[in-house]
Amino acid sequence: MMKKASVAIGFAAAAAATASAIPCATTCKDNNDFFKPISASEWVEAANPGWNAGNTLDAVPSEGSWNNPPLAPSTLDYIQAAGYKAVRIPVTYADHFVSGSPDWTINSTWLQRVSDVVDMATSKGLYVITNMHHDVSQVTANQTMIQEKLYASWLQIGKTLACKSSMVALEPINEPPGSTAADGANLMRLNDLFLKALADSGGYNAKRVVTLSGPTMGIDGIKFFTAPKNATNPWAFQFHYYSPYDFDFGAWGKTVWGSDADKAAMTTDFGYVHGNFTDVPVVMGEFDASQLNCEAAARWKWFDHVVRTSHSLGFAGFLWDNGLDNLDRATGIWRDATAVNITMKATKGEQNSLADSTTDPAATSQNSSAYVFHKTGDGVTEQTLPFILNGNTFKTLMMGSTMLKEGSDYAVSGSNLVFKQSLLSTIFSASSGAGSKENVTVTFSQGAPSQVELVQWDTPTFGSYSGAAKDVPAGADLWIPVVWKGLHKVAAVKIQKSDGAYLVDDWTQYLPTLQQGRGTYGSQWSFDQDRVTITRAAVDAVIASGTNTTFTFEFYPRAAANGNYVNYTLTV
Repeated sequence: MMKKASVAIGFAAAAAATASAIPCATTCKDNNDFFKPISASEWVEAANPGWNAGNTLDAVPSEGSWNNPPLAPSTLDYIQAAGYKAVRIPVTYADHFVSGSPDWTINSTWLQRVSDVVDMATSKGLYVITNMHHDVSQVTANQTMIQEKLYASWLQIGKTLACKSSMVALEPINEPPGSTAADGANLMRLNDLFLKALADSGGYNAKRVVTLSGPTMGIDGIKFFTAPKNATNPWAFQFHYYSPYDFDFGAWGKTVWGSDADKAAMTTDFGYVHGNFTDVPVVMGEFDASQLNCEAAARWKWFDHVVRTSHSLGFAGFLWDNGLDNLDRATGIWRDATAVNITMKATKGEQNSLADSTTDPAATSQNSSAYVFHKTGDGVTEQTLPFILNGNTFKTLMMGSTMLKEGSDYAVSGSNLVFKQSLLSTIFSASSGAGSKENVTVTFSQGAPSQVELVQWDTPTFGSYSGAAKDVPAGADLWIPVVWKGLHKVAAVKIQKSDGAYLVDDWTQYLPTLQQGRGTYGSQWSFDQDRVTITRAAVDAVIASGTNTTFTFEFYPRAAANGNYVNYTLTV
């Protein structure tokens, strides 16, 4: 008890010193005419759907450091044109402190940049939520110091944003670490200090909408969350959703999703969140299943169920976008426009029709109605693609600016689309070059359009098929040039040592055939426009094993024995 008391007294003194070092609370000049108080429920409803400006102001050491230029007005124009109503602006302050304890003074130029970006968004009519993002990352760090730093930071951030409109909401910490009741208690103290800092910073901040969360912002952290007492701020609960992990993050060869069991698990997750906050609005501050490592039709089904289910419970959902997954910020082109359209229609309550795909994880081949695949060397035949119509009917098929004709180009058979041989023979041949040939847009009586990509495929070729692990420069990944011959995407990678054992995650031997021995995207492998990658961690694992190891890169269409894979052997 004495130790806890001394910590509290020490922090109180430090907070007082910090407060005295910072100018007095902000007084807004417009006499409350600008700020129209709204409830958290009103904010959540108005902000749905939202988009994250990820890897931007949250980059380390500063904006522009991670694969994105500084946020520009045009980017916000693109997301608004797509139908998004709000933007979450993650901000990392870690490299912008110009003094340490006890003041923790933040560079005024950085604070002004945050203010300007917030204004950039609200001037376009977009709701905003902003936070401290990569600033609390260790469970075991000095809690007294964390409390001091968070209070001092939010006192300054609060002053900077004090006179913004009620469209601007605040979030204390992104994905705070923790997995125990003690971690949860520490976080609840930070939540209270965040609210105190806002009240002390003046302006409209004591009336501003805020979001609060449990440890990690995952569903597992909800049990450690305690509602603040005597809070003047209207507040919502925020959680993040990336589930199931193996599908969302390309782990262990998991490339299928959409079974009744999959949907039921997601519905149960959201029901659990809603059941814990029946009187509190909820923000799903991040969600995504990346188009880089998810098969398209499975991703569309995932998006539809996430958005439809969360919207039915009154959640506001914010798409996570790191600048690589979704919007091409330079061109304004969405890398998966179908997923965006599905989001908008589901948010409005419309029933989307969806391309169907394999849902059985034990299957030894994977089919997808997002594609018509034709193998080089084979004769061209008609192909049938099943759809999940959800009560709708097929309306039109467009290939570019040409409307395809029912009967001669395609046929409808119940919920199936049949692409006629007469049409496909104008696109494919046994001898033509491999690659993506055409895209067909399918519209329905209701809901989002879907896409069918017509792809002729052959096995990709690598710049080399073996190499010595010791020759990979220290600290570097192994890059292997690739010539794609079909989709520019790796489905999965099997990693097996010459003795037959799996290099990593040997427990995957108990998984279905298409998952056994597979590595994880980003951890052991990845790919880019003109190369596939074996990561440094995987190279080091091969060296540590002392055994030659084969990396089997598998491509779409994916099957256990269709030959659409390439072996690369890394020797020791």
